[in-house]
Amino acid sequence: MADNRAIPNTLRLVLLLSVFILCMHAFPLWAADGRRLATVPALSVLTGGQIGTVQYVVLQIDKDSRQGGPTVQFNQMGGGSIVSEDWKEGVKHAVAAATNAVGEDGRDWVITIKNRSHNALTEGMSASSAIAVGIMAAWRGDDIKPDMALTGVILPDGQIESVGSLLIKIEAAARAQFKTVLVPRGQPDKADWELSPLGTRWNIQIIEVATLEEAYSLMTTSRR
Repeated sequence: MADNRAIPNTLRLVLLLSVFILCMHAFPLWAADGRRLATVPALSVLTGGQIGTVQYVVLQIDKDSRQGGPTVQFNQMGGGSIVSEDWKEGVKHAVAAATNAVGEDGRDWVITIKNRSHNALTEGMSASSAIAVGIMAAWRGDDIKPDMALTGVILPDGQIESVGSLLIKIEAAARAQFKTVLVPRGQPDKADWELSPLGTRWNIQIIEVATLEEAYSLMTTSRR
């Protein structure tokens, strides 16, 4: 006759094994949930300065418990463009503006950035405002609208300043079938062309923005 005392022991063992298996699955899922991702379009100019193009900046935010950040890593391999020192400086401004906008100090953030571009080397700071939007969207879990692009130099306080080759960049957005392009407020006033006929000719809406919060509200939709 079997020993009935073995049955509770067997059930206990099965329960422990079940909990162990669940934990093995749960912890990787928790780690994956701690990683925030976003991809944002940015407008640039190809080498030579006469042709504009759309590039895509891939952003990943991970947590680092050592609290030494925010740390920024540039992935320049496997399809990532090499970026110049002023491009990296623009990213620093974007991180400062984005962390301030979401109410975080970013000390436990590790931000990995890959710039997917037709240029072997990407220079300038005109993508920095778009990168700031991307960082905010990654952190908040919001979606970036696929038919809208932004160009402008971001300042650490969230102000968006003018960029070079604006006309060429707007034309690049139109060629890429974007419906709307956001540009620094006041910059078109200094140019020798007008927004309305330009937008009509290229079938694209041109909206002026002055701040990161203003650009973010137009470029993203909340998943919440």
